[in-house]
Amino acid sequence: MKIERQTMATPIGRITYFTITNNEGARVVLSELGAGIISLEVPDRDGKRADVVIGYSDAASYIGDGPCAGKTPGRYANRIAAGRLCIDNNEYRLPINNGPNHLHGGPDGFQNQIWHGETLNDDTVVFSLESPDGDSGYPGVLSAKVTYKWDDQCRLTITYEATTDRDTVANLTNHTYWNLAGHNAGRDAAMSHELTLECSRWLPTDSTLVPTGELSPVAGTPMDFTHPKPVGRDINADFQALRYGKGYDNCWVADSFDGNIHHIATLRDPESGRRLDILTDQPAAQVYTGNWLTGSPLGKDGAEYSDYCAIAIECQGFPDAPNQPSFPSQLVTPSHPYLRHIIFELSAS
Repeated sequence: MKIERQTMATPIGRITYFTITNNEGARVVLSELGAGIISLEVPDRDGKRADVVIGYSDAASYIGDGPCAGKTPGRYANRIAAGRLCIDNNEYRLPINNGPNHLHGGPDGFQNQIWHGETLNDDTVVFSLESPDGDSGYPGVLSAKVTYKWDDQCRLTITYEATTDRDTVANLTNHTYWNLAGHNAGRDAAMSHELTLECSRWLPTDSTLVPTGELSPVAGTPMDFTHPKPVGRDINADFQALRYGKGYDNCWVADSFDGNIHHIATLRDPESGRRLDILTDQPAAQVYTGNWLTGSPLGKDGAEYSDYCAIAIECQGFPDAPNQPSFPSQLVTPSHPYLRHIIFELSAS
């Protein structure tokens, strides 16, 4: 294993890319901007390596990008209705940046900040960020840390930690977009990927994609991925959720949520044989089929990304949980720090 560094200037400051290469030659590239995944190269069934995550040719393109490609959104990933939350009987107002709602911590969220990166051994990079009291309207000083560990089995383990000096909320995830045929393989390849979710329920939303509070069974609907199914098979079905999101942009509830790490999803490309297995201790996974990727910044290798050309599977807490008492709590307190894990396991057969 080895780690290499590359530092460059951007309009908001200097950032460093960290490249971790395992003993088989597979590698992941991580960035201080947004504590994100820039590139991930793994072999197919014939041993041919390809970069399987979308990303941009210019480091500056990651600043304020709409797709939030590969990054760590926060303090609260996904939506908070009307940008309002109540903690300890105090109401807080958050920036509105997605229709009438607050999304991914607002325009100055964690995904658009420069984290401090440092290496640990030859296989691990740790990113840290201190979010001050009142940052984007959130209460309390929140000290966040994201740790990436890459191994010889092409397994990327991500650990999220956060502590606070005052009651607040947090919801951290990874927003990588996957196309296992190659980041520039396009829509047809991505929509042919087979997806399996160990989730028998999902969260219906209103037209602004905020959950209604209901947990609905997937059985008999286009939301059913309990058995392998091409992602694009039902994406154009006459179904309200798909009309609201212009495709899949919904949250599925993990069948196993007991504080331990469990398998939640498998994404497989039949053509290359590449497979992504996702394990987590998060209670849910948001699946987003890149419904608005057209117009993204210029991609790596000159790629032009289009709608539906890659798929994000974001393990996380429930959207709008601070306003939904029946949802699992995302409260973080001085005596109850935040700790969550996501594991991406890449293989081919």
